[in-house]
Amino acid sequence: MHIHLLGIGGTLMGSIALLAQAQGHRVTGSDSAVYEPMRSQLAAANINVQSPYLKTSIPDTAELIVLGNAGLGRGNPAVEALLSSGKPFESGASFLGQYILKDRWVIAASGTHGKTTTASLITWLLEHAGLNPSYLIGGVPLNFKTSARLTDSPFFVIEADEYDTSYFDRQSKFLHYRPKTLVINNLEYDHADIFPDLKSIENQFHQLVRRVPEMGQIISNGFDDNVAQLLHRGLWSEHRRYGVSDLLSDSSTFDLFMQSSTGNVVVDGQMIGTRSWTLTGEHNDANALAAIAAARHVGVPVHESLAALTEFQGVKRRMEILVDAEKYRLYDDFAHHPTAIKSTLAGLRSSVGSAPIYAIIEPASHTMRLGTHEQQLSDACQPADRVYWLHERQLNFDLEGLVSGDGQRVFQDPQLLARALSADLNDESSLAHIVIMSNGGIESLTSALASQLTHA
Repeated sequence: MHIHLLGIGGTLMGSIALLAQAQGHRVTGSDSAVYEPMRSQLAAANINVQSPYLKTSIPDTAELIVLGNAGLGRGNPAVEALLSSGKPFESGASFLGQYILKDRWVIAASGTHGKTTTASLITWLLEHAGLNPSYLIGGVPLNFKTSARLTDSPFFVIEADEYDTSYFDRQSKFLHYRPKTLVINNLEYDHADIFPDLKSIENQFHQLVRRVPEMGQIISNGFDDNVAQLLHRGLWSEHRRYGVSDLLSDSSTFDLFMQSSTGNVVVDGQMIGTRSWTLTGEHNDANALAAIAAARHVGVPVHESLAALTEFQGVKRRMEILVDAEKYRLYDDFAHHPTAIKSTLAGLRSSVGSAPIYAIIEPASHTMRLGTHEQQLSDACQPADRVYWLHERQLNFDLEGLVSGDGQRVFQDPQLLARALSADLNDESSLAHIVIMSNGGIESLTSALASQLTHA
């Protein structure tokens, strides 16, 4: 079958293209533009991509059109051409559920934060155990090099996103996936462009919980009050709780527990091993426990997972080291919510001690640009010594008035930001840790930094 994907440049849709091709379909696509990481992956797979969208974006030979979400609504020339053509179409999430996930044991990583890392961890634990899982992840796990693959294994690991499905299907994408193993990392208000409040997000998660079979398992963060409230509304499957705390006495109330100060891992009340991964921060300790619990549900012993985690290489754009130079180390991270920013910086601080930390933050997501979390921004940056805000996009709040002072500055030009950071770096006597945090494209910023920091 010839399948044409509208929105193929997005990580989800580009990954669906790779999976559909692996099933033997002829795959083409179109998008307004295609960026990394999908540009290289689609090119390597020889998948033809048309850009930008045109009235001619729907090939005559296409038998099914699969639509993404971003920028694909009424008025888009490709959408109008599709509707006029009379060709069958469906959303990317629906296609996944019907054509790829059907009859597989779906292991879904969900929650406001940590989905990509947790899904990557689960995939690696199953791979290390010889289970050869299929997967689709909203990033590129460095142990695998691509964002998706299809195998003959019954197990499929997926990053389960709560964002809506398409312009004609406003339910969350993950409601199409029907997981047998469901991880819920946390629940917090986000996606202010489509959800009016936290309760509306909770309602979508409640519908997801209702879709997990009785013999399935829900694995939740026992320290998240919003997740506890969600599960109090109804729970029809097995339930396992994990948690990270410095109080060993807390371990008695968890199925999987880690003492943060010692790294001791306690399972069903018994100490079974110690932390053995290089990921930094308590949030990543929780992600690792969630992955261990999910792998355990499909038959991987906990001690094997602990051993496998020593070989986990991380995920692109999740504290990925871009440059390791004599005077500085440059990281790229996808954090785009105050909670994620704070946990990322706190994790780095716990790893590097008193070494200087420079945070470069771009408010790029819809929610950040709307100013939904504006009052939390300054506090989120406390673990950093200096903060450089990049304000290239239109914002619905006064960023400069909100964050100026106390080592925080706002720049509208990446070159000016890089120049100021380079000057500050010259005053440092020890290795500085520079973290870029944005869910947008960072090519102009990294280019500016590269030209300036070579002189630092």
